[in-house]
Formats: sequence, structure tokens, C-alpha cells
Amino acid sequence: MSSAPRLTFYFRQECHLCEEMWQELQQIPGVDSLSVERIEITAQEALERRFGALVPVLTVGDQVLCNYYLDPNSLGPFLPDDV
Repeated sequence: MSSAPRLTFYFRQECHLCEEMWQELQQIPGVDSLSVERIEITAQEALERRFGALVPVLTVGDQVLCNYYLDPNSLGPFLPDDV
């Protein structure tokens, strides 16, 4: 059995879109079985250059799954089949 891929959630503190996407992400059935790393980008210059105008951003590896708003369909391939 392979391990679930790690998702990364890039965000800024006090960003209403970031807060909304994070809350919506938590409501998706099966998401609790995924590993989701949260990274606040404000103090990280390289991440600010890469994602600054796009946050919030949800990625798997180098692939951007969605930004600004959550696209639940983008998570489908990563969720357990029995959800």
C-alpha cells in the first residue's frame, strides 16, 4: 500500500481567502486521511515571489491543484476510494 501524497497549503495570516479555503478543505470527506502541510509565506522571500499574488495555494509536489478558491474536484485523485 502506498502512502498518501503530501499536500501543501500556502497561505498568509489574516487573509480571508486563505481562511475560507482552509475551512472548506477541512469539510471535505476523507481529507483527514491526507497529510496537509501548512506554510505561511510572508517571511519567506522565495515563496512570496512564487505564490505572493496567488495565495491561498494548494499543491501536491510542484503541481498547483488550486488557488484563491478550493476546487474540491482537484482533490478527488488523492482521496480514499471509500469516501
